[in-house]
Amino acid sequence: MTLNPHHGEAYAVADPFGERSRGQLSLCRQLMGGSFRFDSASPALLAQVEAAYAGLPPHRFPGATPAFRIELRLLPRRTSPPAAEPPPVRMQSGAGLICGVMDASNYVVLAPAQRRALVVASADMLEHPYHLRYELIEFAVFTLATRGLGLVPLHGACVGRHGRGILLLGASGAGKSTLALHGLLQGLDFLAEDAVFVQPDSLLATGVANYLHVRADALRLVDDAAARRWIAAAPVIRRRSGVEKFEADLRQGRGRLAPAPLALAGAVFVCGETADDPDALLATVPVGEIAARLRADQSYASGQPGWHAFQQRMEQLGAHALRRGRHPRDAVAALCRLLDG
Repeated sequence: MTLNPHHGEAYAVADPFGERSRGQLSLCRQLMGGSFRFDSASPALLAQVEAAYAGLPPHRFPGATPAFRIELRLLPRRTSPPAAEPPPVRMQSGAGLICGVMDASNYVVLAPAQRRALVVASADMLEHPYHLRYELIEFAVFTLATRGLGLVPLHGACVGRHGRGILLLGASGAGKSTLALHGLLQGLDFLAEDAVFVQPDSLLATGVANYLHVRADALRLVDDAAARRWIAAAPVIRRRSGVEKFEADLRQGRGRLAPAPLALAGAVFVCGETADDPDALLATVPVGEIAARLRADQSYASGQPGWHAFQQRMEQLGAHALRRGRHPRDAVAALCRLLDG
């Protein structure tokens, strides 16, 4: 068996597991209520961390701020990298560890109890920055923050103002990102478009407001010419589903990012039904149906610690269903009424 084959033979004998420091650099960021330190001997990997997290508002929750540490290690190029895109991540867990594995050269190992993670990537993964950021680096950040801060991880978006937020839920393609975009363009604070993390007792929500992903056909509904140019000039990413979207950097000054966690004022289930009357877009979800709709919408989160407390608090706040209007600005106006209520 060859240990650590990316090292020279002599080094492999002296340090077969690559445990000795090799002139590592460090980068610190305040994210999602935690203090994250990223260590790596690779400036290229730290540049990916910067691309993901530089310029974000430093969200903090009341009380102590836990510290997390993520080491990033760069391996040589694979001899036969995938032609189109990296293989999908496979999840494993055991012995207190959580793993996400693409292949033998690209994987994440997390020790939540120690608030530490190791991210390993091959040099050719630098040519796939979207997958490297979201499926390896962000996987480590999100999982450590969720476990270390006791957050409920939700697939959804969130916008707000004056410290209050509305949680936007619904299936992929329901229009959450489009609604969040128009909320941003109409002056609402932007918290997240795809992943929201909530303290179950306080209902304070946080996220990572770095990029917004917009389909090309959604540009026709953007009235602001400068905003259309901003989005159209962004790189195009291709999701695992095959859907292509513009990846617009929200830190370029095209709106206001939520400066601190938002206190949720309610949840809105975004659906594909249409309504011509702007005053008829919102429908109250009966209290007795909220729990079932939340569980159906959040299959992963509903099995996590903290879900019961989160569900109870959301039932107290109430929920609405939101139909599509003639223009997304009508839906944003409906959200504003909830925020001001």
